Amino acid sequence: MISGGIDWQLYRAFLAVARGGSLSEAARTLGLAQPTLGRQIAALERALGLALFTRSPRGLVPTEAATALLLQAEAMETASQALERAASGAADATSGTIRLAASEIVGAEVLPPILAEFQNQHRGIVIELVPSNRQEDLLRRDADIAVRMVRPAQEALVAKRIGAVPIRLYAHRRYVERRGLPKRVEDMARHALIGFDRDDTSVRGIGLGRLKVTRESFAFRCDNDLVQMAALRAGVGIGGCQTGIARRDPDLVPVLHDKVRFELEVWLAMHEDLRLDRRVRLLYDHLAEGLARYVGECAAPS
Repeated sequence: MISGGIDWQLYRAFLAVARGGSLSEAARTLGLAQPTLGRQIAALERALGLALFTRSPRGLVPTEAATALLLQAEAMETASQALERAASGAADATSGTIRLAASEIVGAEVLPPILAEFQNQHRGIVIELVPSNRQEDLLRRDADIAVRMVRPAQEALVAKRIGAVPIRLYAHRRYVERRGLPKRVEDMARHALIGFDRDDTSVRGIGLGRLKVTRESFAFRCDNDLVQMAALRAGVGIGGCQTGIARRDPDLVPVLHDKVRFELEVWLAMHEDLRLDRRVRLLYDHLAEGLARYVGECAAPS
């Protein structure tokens, strides 16, 4: 059990070494001298009465006791970061820091223009964007606001359904020139498909109707949505894309749009305790408006 009487900076050093695998890497991450970091680790080991790392050819490896402490230390880190964000501005102020979580595609392809509008209006607010398909825990304050592609299941959240984004299949013109287009769903078996590697969460989340796919269906496999998007734009094969994103690229050609169609829900969520925080509420409302506009553009006829 982590002791509350130990300086948080020692746990911060512990996390950096556990993640970096060496004192030198952790020192670079924290901007400290390596001897200083070494003293912090030694001080934490003395305070806890535990050996936290063993040396190996691969660097410093956490001991069994250290591994048991990691989750608690990470929870302390999350709480510390949330406190820093809360202290960065008064509840009724329009300055401070807000941490926003979104999927990789939404974070890279959808949010930047929406956030540009917001920061032009509220220049004192700093936004930390976390592009990840992992569901950030808003109750633990891993993030203040989250754009999610599934309905939030946790209680104590303020959640708003923005709508549903159509997902369709596309291929780049270069691919079409080489391989042509499938005329029927059954023809897809003769084409190069872009899809998941080991994580089929996105496929399970949208359902594919008549298009029955497994990992082996794909000629190009990757669990990073941005890499899949890059592969689609490079002409690697046929892949799924939000219609609003695909319309920006005239070289993306629709594939079987009358036969293969599915959609992805868009939700906006925040912790209910943040409803009265003015800067968080400002961003939440701005995101709701901007995302609703984007969803409407996606649903409009081509």
